[in-house]
Formats: sequence, structure tokens, C-alpha cells
Amino acid sequence: MSESQPEALYAAREPIFPKRVKGTFRNLKWVIMIVTLGIYYVTPWIRWDRGPSLPDQAVLVDLGSRRFFFFWIEIWPHEFYFIAGLLVMAGLGLFLFTSALGRVWCGYTCPQTVWTDLFILVERWIEGDRNARLRLHRQKKMDFSKARLRLTKWVSWLLISVATGGAWVFYFTDAPTLLGNLFTGQAHPVAYTTILVLTLTTFIFGGFAREQICIYACPWPRIQAAMLDEDSLVVGYREWRGEPRGKHRKSDDAAEMGDCIDCMACVNVCPMGIDIRDGQQLECITCALCIDACDEIMDKIGKPRGLIDYMALTDEARERSGLPPKSVWKHVFRPRTILYTMLWSLVGVALVVALFIRPNIDLTVAPVRNPTFVTMSDGTIRNTYDVRLRNKHGEERPFRISVSGDSTLRVSLEGTIYDSVTVPADTMKLQKVYVMAPPGSDPANGERVDIRIWVEDLSNGDRAYEDTIFNGRAN
Repeated sequence: MSESQPEALYAAREPIFPKRVKGTFRNLKWVIMIVTLGIYYVTPWIRWDRGPSLPDQAVLVDLGSRRFFFFWIEIWPHEFYFIAGLLVMAGLGLFLFTSALGRVWCGYTCPQTVWTDLFILVERWIEGDRNARLRLHRQKKMDFSKARLRLTKWVSWLLISVATGGAWVFYFTDAPTLLGNLFTGQAHPVAYTTILVLTLTTFIFGGFAREQICIYACPWPRIQAAMLDEDSLVVGYREWRGEPRGKHRKSDDAAEMGDCIDCMACVNVCPMGIDIRDGQQLECITCALCIDACDEIMDKIGKPRGLIDYMALTDEARERSGLPPKSVWKHVFRPRTILYTMLWSLVGVALVVALFIRPNIDLTVAPVRNPTFVTMSDGTIRNTYDVRLRNKHGEERPFRISVSGDSTLRVSLEGTIYDSVTVPADTMKLQKVYVMAPPGSDPANGERVDIRIWVEDLSNGDRAYEDTIFNGRAN
């Protein structure tokens, strides 16, 4: 007796040709696609005055100086907690929407979904709707008509893919300048490489892989199970109303049939190629196009809408017994989603507060350890510190450096006889600072003294400080 073959972990892709559908959720997807793509492609071209030393770009990831600009907000490397906070908010927001409405992120705003939607739209414009594309796919002979349609479609996809990769690199430098350099061959090789990689991945993922990325490459379908509960609203089929299904409505047993006429409209419009009537499946991205398709059929045969609809498991028992389902708002606003909302709001408020209370000047102090102190010819004890001064203003500012902790200590700056130094606009300046204790003073003869190094913006009086240690002779 031969051993049974193990089940394959990967199934070869069968091409899916979604049918065009009209309805509320399809219109919502169109709006979201236009808005998200518009934001992605247009944002790098929005101008914002940043002074003479930086590109006049509203949103800019400046890798050279390791800073991020978003309109009037500027994030420096030491303020990475803002980025971490935004990532936490994104995670909590994903948990919130998933627990309330299932995989709405996947169905409406995921980049893979948005670009796949765009590619399918282009494919439908060129090759026709589902039946026409099916006929073309099943046509074995590559004649002139098929070659022309295929080539036109692929070239259109490639242009979209190039625009996608090109738009991405514009976020990292001045967009108009980079665009000119790209066409003249003067751009950095990294820019060309990035555009090439993103072009190929967009072309393959949106044009050919499509639902395979969601099923096999994306981890979210596996994670979402932990985010859903019996009160989560997901797309489902009212089996108790639709079964038994059948197409022949004039037969003797027509009165005993359910509302489903087995027209396959819900399957034909599904971009994942599944049958929602089989129940919740890993492949379902909750795009709700099957709802639009089914509602259109119900209107035509004179049946109530909602055979396929957003519903929760807790409503199934109620509807089977003839009771109306709970209000949508009772599913959306429940302890779990309220907790997610509160956590999301707290993180957001904390980030906003931190953004408004942060100073426009900043410094970090690093004592030089080798040697910890130097004895001058007159007996003065000198400690050396590397002080990094950050000027977050759009113009250069004079910064005065002083020390507190002991009245006998005095400060000297390398490269100048003054106690102040000019820091260029939007720049971090490394300044070597000497703190000296006169001979015979307590700091000079002592072991360690707690001191505070101050920096003052002489233009407006803003001050910042950092605590450190002064090492004396007894150290």
C-alpha cells in the first residue's frame, strides 16, 4: 500500500480576471485609490521654504544629515522617539480597524491592493471586461491582435511602475533637481538602482503575482486571527437566508429555495478568486466587492439586499432565530476597540505635546576621557569636553557656552577667544570646550564635581543644558 503524498504548501497560480462591478464599496475603493495615489505621487513636489541651506521641499527624508522634514516639523536623529511613536500609532490603528471591521486595511489602503486595483483597471481598459480577458487568456495562438493588446498592457504597467519607483526617490532629495539629473544621467547610481528595483517589484507584484503576495508573502492574514473576535464586522454570507441555492425559480420547489440564485456574481468580482459563500477564508481581504455584486443581483430579482454583507458572528444566532442584528455602532464601539482608541489617542497626544515643548536649541556633552584632566603650567586643572550644538532654526545663531556648579570654574572655547560660537542654520556643530579650575580651588583639588554646561541663544535668550562631571586632581 503506497503512502499518501503530503499536501503541497504552495498551489500554482490560476489567473484571476475580476469582473467590473458598480456599487457603494467599489466607489469607496475608487476614491481611496485616487486619494492615496495622489498623495504618493504629488507630495514630493509640494514646495516649502526651508532657507538657503536646504531644499524647499515640504516632505523630505534627508539621509545626509539624518533628518526628516514634514512641512513645519523637523525631526533630528536624537528625536527618533517621534518615529517610534508614529510606528506605535500605526500598529495600534491597524489593530483597532481590524478588530472593528476586519481586514479593511488590506481591502482598501494596502499598497499591494491599491496598485493591483490600478493595474486591473488598466488591463480592463485595454483588454476588456472579464469575459473578453478570459477569451484572450484561453486563446493559444499569439496573433497580431493578442500581441498588440498584451504589449500595450505591459507597456502601460511598466510606465506606472517607473512612475512609482521614481516618485519614491523624490522623497529623499530635491525633486525638481533630481528629475533633471535623472534625465541627464547625472543622478547618483543609488537613485537609478532604487528606481529599477521598485519598478520591477511593482510590475511583477501588481501585474502578475497580485493575490499571491497577499496569500503567501504577507504575514497579516495569519496575524489577523488574533485581532478578530465574535463581534468583529467581516464580510459574510447569510447562509440561512440564501440556502438552498438554485437558478430555476419557476420549478415546483421554488418556494423552498433560498435567495441565492447561484449566479456566481460574487465569485466573478472577487480579486482573490474565492467564494465567500464557503465562509471566512484566509484569502479574503474584506474589499466588499462581493457585497456590491450580490446587492445588484438582489435588486434585479426583487429580493432584499444584504445576502452578502458586513456582519458579526454574534449576529448569526440572532438572525437565525428571527431577531434583528445588533447596531453597527455596538459592534464598532465595544471595550476592545475603545481601549485601542484610548491607547492610540494617548500616544498621539504625547507626541504632540513633546513636539511643542521641545527646544529649538539642543546640546550633548561628552567628556574627553584620555586624559581625564590636564594640569597646566600654573597649576590650573583643565577638563576637555566635546559639545555638540544643534541649531534648529532656519538661520545661523550665536550660542554662548557657560558652566555652573562651582563659581571658580571658567570656560574656554577652542578656536576663539570669546565664550560664544556661531552655529550655521539647521546644523549640528562640534565644539571643543575647556572647563578650568584655578589652582587651590575645591574643584581642582577635589575628586569629582557635578557641573552643568549651559548653552544660550543670544538672539532670543533660549537656553539648554546638560549635566556632566568635572574631574579634579584627586581623581
